Amino acid sequence: MPTGIRTTVEIPASDVCPIVELSGAAQTTIDSISPNICPPDCAESVTEFSTDEDHVPDGDVTRVFSDGETHRYRLTHGDGVSCPCECLGAHGCPVTRYIAAEGTLTVVFYAAEYDQLQEVVGALRERFPEVDIKRLVRSPTEADDRDSVLVDRGRITARQLEVLETAHEMGYFERPRETNATQVAAELDIHPSTFREHLTAAESKILDDLL
Repeated sequence: MPTGIRTTVEIPASDVCPIVELSGAAQTTIDSISPNICPPDCAESVTEFSTDEDHVPDGDVTRVFSDGETHRYRLTHGDGVSCPCECLGAHGCPVTRYIAAEGTLTVVFYAAEYDQLQEVVGALRERFPEVDIKRLVRSPTEADDRDSVLVDRGRITARQLEVLETAHEMGYFERPRETNATQVAAELDIHPSTFREHLTAAESKILDDLL
């Protein structure tokens, strides 16, 4: 498995590549995608993908084979950088997941360090302004076996953050607990059921980043 910073980005645009365009037109998810992206000095790079839709999208795409209702296609990339995987390949970032779902592209790739990550994100934003960074995870190294995860606090609302902070300060997460839901809710001047709703929503968002 590659090491470095595992980055998940999402691009909500159907015209970023033929695969995404096909997923949008067919309202389907295409996750059986194998990018073979080479740096600019290589002669050619291709991406293969499978779908249940018997439809060849626009672009330099050819059908490799069909097996029942599953069809395998090959996309040959032309000169220059015109899609996200080509951009990542040009910067030497390996792609581990490439998912097209109803016109939105999700790509998981690795950057060696933050300098490279900043460079490639800048290149992606220049070509695809709507790119959204969903998750960053630094892989552990031999010298440091910690698995660091960056949690996006922007996904948590101000009220949810207030609930988390108050519950933490009052010892709600201690074992044994130093307070209960009713006491924390009283401190926040809300009903205990409302406290639990805010807490569950915040915990769900944190676990999405953590896991």
